[in-house]
Amino acid sequence: MNRKTLAGDRRRRKLITVLWALGVSLAVILMIYFEQTAILYIVCTLGVTALLVIVAFSDLKHEDAHNPQVGQTSDAAGVAGRVK
Repeated sequence: MNRKTLAGDRRRRKLITVLWALGVSLAVILMIYFEQTAILYIVCTLGVTALLVIVAFSDLKHEDAHNPQVGQTSDAAGVAGRVK
């Protein structure tokens, strides 16, 4: 892909993100205005739950699952300056 195509793709994705953010903001403002806080509480609870599930199942370290190493050891004594 050339530079012009990549810039256009980035611009389009940013535009879509901004439109989604504006749409969600408008929906929340309208729910507050029309006093639909019960629905807003439910939507927010489901949103936070979905976010927590995504974070729980994400591989933040990007490590291979078949890695034989048990874990990383810490050198707390060396950091504290108590090495003898």
